[in-house]
Amino acid sequence: MTQGYFITGTDTGVGKTLVACALLHAFAARGLEAAGMKPVASGTELVEGVLRNEDVEQLLAAASVGAPRPIVNPYCFEPPIAPHIAADREGVTIDLDHVGRCYAGLAALSDVVVVEGVGGFCVPLGPGVDTAALAARLALPVVLVVGMRLGCLNHALLTAEAIAARGLALAGWVANHVDPEMAAADENVRALEERLAAPLVARIAYAAHIEPRSIAPQFDPQSDLFRLHRPRRATRGE
Repeated sequence: MTQGYFITGTDTGVGKTLVACALLHAFAARGLEAAGMKPVASGTELVEGVLRNEDVEQLLAAASVGAPRPIVNPYCFEPPIAPHIAADREGVTIDLDHVGRCYAGLAALSDVVVVEGVGGFCVPLGPGVDTAALAARLALPVVLVVGMRLGCLNHALLTAEAIAARGLALAGWVANHVDPEMAAADENVRALEERLAAPLVARIAYAAHIEPRSIAPQFDPQSDLFRLHRPRRATRGE
């Protein structure tokens, strides 16, 4: 059975793509066929007639499963603006059932699917629809990426409450040190460890540039994230 995770963050720019790609590498290192998914993306360049989003390209590169771009990234908008505005300008409705079908297509190819949200957990996607509803539609355990900077405690705790309010499980959280000047960083991490009802599965030190593959070994191999069924390639050989 394929297992999946929904990667969300306390805000935009906190390292969701970095963590999603690192997890893909970590799963692949454990012999699992891992696919990435970015259901909604905005901010692209037109390359050879195809809209390409940087986050999507990184997920495609990190995956150990080849998958068609349309199911990896069902909705892609050119302007780097809020997705519900971009969709409205193009006359597009983001259909969660369509996203669900695309996820099912990826799940059929993979042992594990890592789904990256857009922005924070409650970013609007259209009238009455947001990324929280998207996560609920997929019904996946959530991994929360906390951008460690001033204000992150409130953002992290409110996001955890929003995740629980949708009936979703918080499988773990990642402390990503995005501000090298943050005061009392260790104390802030400890405060979240005491208050979040999920394990800290990785802590990423600040660096101007980080390769996802280089931090994949930081993810705790004893974490519930890695307690999956045997790789399907082993099953196929039986």
